[in-house]
Amino acid sequence: GQVVYSITEETERGASVGNIAKDLGIDAATLSARKFRMITGSSKQYFDINASTGALSVNEPIDREQLCELKSHCLLNYELVLENPLELYRMEFKVLDINDNSPSFPLSEYHINVPEFLSPGVRFTLPNAQDLDEGTNSVQNYTLSPDEHFHLEMQTRGDGSKYPELMLKKALDREQQATHRLVLTAKDGGDPPKSGDVPVIVTVLDTNDNAPEFEHSVYRASILENSPSGTLVVQVHATDLDEGPNGEVRYSFSNTSSADLQRMFLIDPHTGEVTVNGVLAVQRPLLEMLIEARDNGAFGMSSTAKLLVEITDVNNHGPEITITSLSSPIPEDAVPGTVIALLSITDKDPGENGKVTCQIPDNLPFQLKPSLENYYSLVTSGLLDRELISGYNITINATDLGSPPITTQKTLWVRISDVNDNPPVFNADTVDVFVEENNPLGAFLYQVSASDPDMGENGRVSYMLRNSTVAGSALASLLSVSLANGSIYAKRAFDFEQVRSFYFQVEAKDNGSPALSAAITVNVYISDQNDNAPAILYPISQNGSVAVEVVPRLADEDYLVTKVVADDEDNAQNAWLSYHLAHSSDSTLFHLAPHSGELRTTRSMRSTDFLKHKVVVVVRDHGDPPLSSTVTVGILLADTLPQALPDFDDSGEPPPLLNATNIYLIVSLACVSCIFAAFLLFLAIVRL
Repeated sequence: GQVVYSITEETERGASVGNIAKDLGIDAATLSARKFRMITGSSKQYFDINASTGALSVNEPIDREQLCELKSHCLLNYELVLENPLELYRMEFKVLDINDNSPSFPLSEYHINVPEFLSPGVRFTLPNAQDLDEGTNSVQNYTLSPDEHFHLEMQTRGDGSKYPELMLKKALDREQQATHRLVLTAKDGGDPPKSGDVPVIVTVLDTNDNAPEFEHSVYRASILENSPSGTLVVQVHATDLDEGPNGEVRYSFSNTSSADLQRMFLIDPHTGEVTVNGVLAVQRPLLEMLIEARDNGAFGMSSTAKLLVEITDVNNHGPEITITSLSSPIPEDAVPGTVIALLSITDKDPGENGKVTCQIPDNLPFQLKPSLENYYSLVTSGLLDRELISGYNITINATDLGSPPITTQKTLWVRISDVNDNPPVFNADTVDVFVEENNPLGAFLYQVSASDPDMGENGRVSYMLRNSTVAGSALASLLSVSLANGSIYAKRAFDFEQVRSFYFQVEAKDNGSPALSAAITVNVYISDQNDNAPAILYPISQNGSVAVEVVPRLADEDYLVTKVVADDEDNAQNAWLSYHLAHSSDSTLFHLAPHSGELRTTRSMRSTDFLKHKVVVVVRDHGDPPLSSTVTVGILLADTLPQALPDFDDSGEPPPLLNATNIYLIVSLACVSCIFAAFLLFLAIVRL
């Protein structure tokens, strides 16, 4: 069977709903024995059954809006299960709505922008309120706070739902009221009813419906006739009730004002300041102009005001300086009193205002001398030097005698032309250059440089070698110099062993007329390279033969056999020599002093020593890389000098014991001995 119950939401815990045993016809006393239980798909157990009486009560208050959200019908389904026998009953609970939620709007505040030019009848959509309750407890109507420009109307959609609209019933004027604050109220149909409010702010957008207005229709000002450019005459001001670009005012002169006056004065388009622009060259004492103020609206509106400017007469003409004649440039060797320029100085003012005094600065080598009426001559008063000052800005000050006086300035630029009055100058009188011998042809040695403060051809320096000789050779055959930049190059290789140093002069000459010159002395020092092997002076081998030294047959220990003498044409460590034994027929018999080259016996001679020996001596320098020479010395052990020297071309070592001749003699002797022994044996046998 099935039973249906109705219960309002938010019913308190423990409130009675019904009696399930009576409603289903079940004996309440058997509920516990039949192990009854309620089954539901809800996460909460909203109801409870008394096992003794079968009374059904609320276990947990129900929030319909939380449980069913926006569903029109909210149902809770339960199943009652009984055992012995197994029976299943369905229970359905209808949750009835109560008015427990007030209408609310999605936003806390709504803004609507309305142009002020819109006509009455224009509608604007308003936000809908939300109420979680259903039926009559949901939103039923809207109200709007009273306002003379707006009222509320309800509209119906195609599905029957209603929504509020704001309708304009009276034209807006932003200049009177820029913002309208309304309150939209939504009410439900509950008992008692609940409501929710939201502010609606209407901003009136500006329309260019107001022209700028000046503070005064006529502005008056007075200025001096000699007012400088930029002098403030007056500041006009206009206001526009519109806002934004429609209320931004720009000022200008009206087209009806004369072009001459518009050139004499400037008006700032933003501030309305009228200033003097240039010279007030007018003959009438009162000037009249119209000033226009226009806003920046799409269709700009404007208004005008009159400006009256009174000009006060003063000493308004300054002296005028005219250059009648000017000689520039002038040579730097011009004598004092040379006329440079002729000036004409006038002033249009009459009387004292037209009288002029004229002067130039005192620190210049020039002076002004009066000439004819209103004319002055500019002449030199001292010596000129273009290398110190290449030109002069001469400021001529002409001042009239008006009150206040007016001063006019004019600047002349006088250039000083160059004359060849400075010779080339080297940084030093002499320079030292170091170069290694055996340099390649065309090697760069040094670059001399001279400066000439003159300009143009007078300052262009060329270089050349002054004629001289080096070790009997013309300098031009050894060196060359670049005509343009003074670079010095070697035309052939230098040899330290022939020339160790020399000097020459390089002349620097400008191209002036007449030409001026200077010279610098260049000292060249040639550094040595290890390009010469040691030359052995003693002992000397002639025609490829070995030099022979005779030593007593029984010479003592440390006997001086000979002394090797050598020389090296190089210098310094390249010429430092050392002596070494490269080969000796008997290494235990002789030794060589490495620094002196003395060859001595290591021990006393013996009668068993060979009579002929040969040693090879190496003489080596300390260059990088080192170079060496060798000499072979034959040593003959003899007490007297033999008439003929033996041949030392062999190695000088003792002959071997078993050479071919010795072997032949030994074999022959053995054969003879064998034959003799055999003969004796034969005789003995015969005799026996």
